[in-house]
Amino acid sequence: QAEEELQEACARQALQLQEMGRRERLLRADVGQAREQLESFKSQVLRACSPEAVGAAGTTVTEQQVIEKVRQISEKSQQSHEREKCLQEELGFQLSKEKELSESVEVFKKSLQELQ
Repeated sequence: QAEEELQEACARQALQLQEMGRRERLLRADVGQAREQLESFKSQVLRACSPEAVGAAGTTVTEQQVIEKVRQISEKSQQSHEREKCLQEELGFQLSKEKELSESVEVFKKSLQELQ
């Protein structure tokens, strides 16, 4: 009876080992797929950021390259925002000057009409 129990325990452990092996294979496959997706994503980001930066097909893109491109785009976006803000302020100033000038022209016209 002890021998049967030992055989059953061994069989259970063998099944557990098989299940663990199956899970490990699935996890390895998932990790491989995730790596491929990451590489594809990095390449897409670089192509979108700078098509000339991506060399021949199959070139491995490093995470640092992707980070650098995203940082450059972020800086350019910030600079564009700042430039837009300056231009809007300048436009506002020019519009107020134009309004003042128009008002002055109207006053001048009225004065001219009164003189006539």
